[in-house]
Amino acid sequence: MARYERKNEALASTTVYVRRLAWSIILSLSLLATCLLIGTVGYRYLAPADWIDALHNASMILSGMGPVIEVKTTVGKLFSSFYALFSGVVFITNIGIILAPAIHRLFHALHVEDNDKA
Repeated sequence: MARYERKNEALASTTVYVRRLAWSIILSLSLLATCLLIGTVGYRYLAPADWIDALHNASMILSGMGPVIEVKTTVGKLFSSFYALFSGVVFITNIGIILAPAIHRLFHALHVEDNDKA
């Protein structure tokens, strides 16, 4: 991943910005896919649930909608609790990953405008 420009450097070109944004989206989707895989496998073997139910439940938890299946085993309930907390952190992290290039560009543009006036 390319580094961001420093405050004394010119604003990055649109091509560089779009490339950064695409990289952020790819990274975010990769993180989501990995977390979905963890949740699906966890619900499949610890809940235990069918593959489609495990995928559905992991997707719903990861998206913040809440659980769909009733988990009856103690280890499944523990996994479900930790996965729900983990999913909340992943959601916040993904928002940061996706918004980082846009926020950096905005702040950098404001700083460049400030330097032009001085």
